[in-house]
Order: sequence, then structure tokens, then C-alpha cells
Amino acid sequence: MSNDVKIAYEIRGEGEPLILIMGLSARGAFWEDHVLEYEKHFKCIIIDNRGAGDSDKPEGPYTSRMMADDTAGVIKELNLGKCHVAGISMGGIIAQELALAHPELIKSLVIISSWAKCDPYALQVFDHFKDMRKIAKPADFMKLLQLWIFAPPFFTIAECQEALVEGQETAHENYMELHAFLAQADACMAHDAVDRVAALSQFPTLITVGDQDIFTPVKFSQQLHQLIEGSELKIYPGTGHAHHWEVLEDFNRDTTEFMLKHS
Repeated sequence: MSNDVKIAYEIRGEGEPLILIMGLSARGAFWEDHVLEYEKHFKCIIIDNRGAGDSDKPEGPYTSRMMADDTAGVIKELNLGKCHVAGISMGGIIAQELALAHPELIKSLVIISSWAKCDPYALQVFDHFKDMRKIAKPADFMKLLQLWIFAPPFFTIAECQEALVEGQETAHENYMELHAFLAQADACMAHDAVDRVAALSQFPTLITVGDQDIFTPVKFSQQLHQLIEGSELKIYPGTGHAHHWEVLEDFNRDTTEFMLKHS
């Protein structure tokens, strides 16, 4: 329980604690392909953000700081102490706020396909997501998201094409409530840590991005890298917003090695 909101989580593996925070509308279970590697080295705490999965779904507004405090509540409830923290997209802005507000809980940061502040274009993208989410069927909305998060090369691989279709056909199974989606999207749009993220220089920080990301483009990650002194920036060629799935083996290796190096 955090902020009077029940936050659901799963624990897998043993070792130093690793907090895993998913992105917009996604439940923690979408970390599965990464946890299969991470759990060999770390105690993985897989979070369902407020509004998603089995966590409570209060009415908005939500903010990145609010969701960071939710995560801090889980860490404190489990008495984990300092943790490695990895966040994808919206999870990356939650990770930023978690480290800024609760630095005593952080051992290292992995910020994936994220941003310090949306530019006008990204704000329009999120606004369009909100509009489409109000009227689209689950399968159609999933197809829309897939076109934004995967780079063109991913669509040319037969097994990936099958996975995309399966994702559309099963989208209704993980379709979050509309009010919660809108509240999470608003939190993404409102996040602004440009004047504060320099404070994250005290933590080992890895920033990852795909060079064909049209949703949270490379410039967002480059800005984070410039503002966070000493951070590392890894750009994956030929991949998009979902580079962590598109080049899964490389991504898992690189992030695992980074976190182990700072254990």
C-alpha cells in the first residue's frame, strides 16, 4: 500500500534487488523476456504501476512523482534498501522521479526509451493516443501502438509478424480501463525534470535508445545523457522504441553487465 493505493508486484530470483518499471498501459508481466535473464543475477521486483495490471486504478490525476512514490512504498515495505532500478518509457520517467525523491533507495539506474521533458511533437503523439484510445477497438489500438514502437525492420521478420498479429488478437486481455490510461498518458505529458536530472549524476546511469525511435527519439536520450554527468548512452541501430524487445539478447546482456558492474 502506497499513497492509499495498493500496488501489485511479483518477486523473482535472488541477489541484489532490481526494480522493474513498465511503460504506458503495460503491466509488469511484459518484463518477462528480460526477467528470464535478470533473475539469474538479481532479486527482481516487477511492478504493476497504478492503473495497470493488478494494482489499484484510482481516478486521476496521476503524475510521474506519484508513481515514483508508489514504487518507493514497495521498496520500503519489502525493506530492500538500495536497489538497481530499470524503467521503460513511462517507467523511465518514474525511475527519474524515484531517484530524485528517494536517492537513498538507488544503487544504479537504467533509463530505457525515455525523456526528461516532452517536446511539442511528443505531446501531440500522446494526445493522439488519448483520442484513439477513447474510440478504438483493442486490436486496432494495439496495431497503432505497434507502428509507433517497433522500427520498420522488425515488420519484415516472419516470426515477428506473427507476434504482432498475436499481440493484436490478445490486446483485449490486457486492455486497461480508459480513465487509468488517460491518467497515465497525462503523467507522461506533464513530466518535466530538465532542471533536476543533473542530480542523478550521483548514480551509475545507463541510458538506452533505438536509433529509429519515432516516439521518444534519440535526441531525448542524448539530452538525458548530457544532463546526467558520467552517464552511459547506448544506441541500438535499426531499432525503435521497443529496442529492448527487438534486440532482446543484446539488450539483456548489456543491461545485466552494467548492473553487475555496479553491484
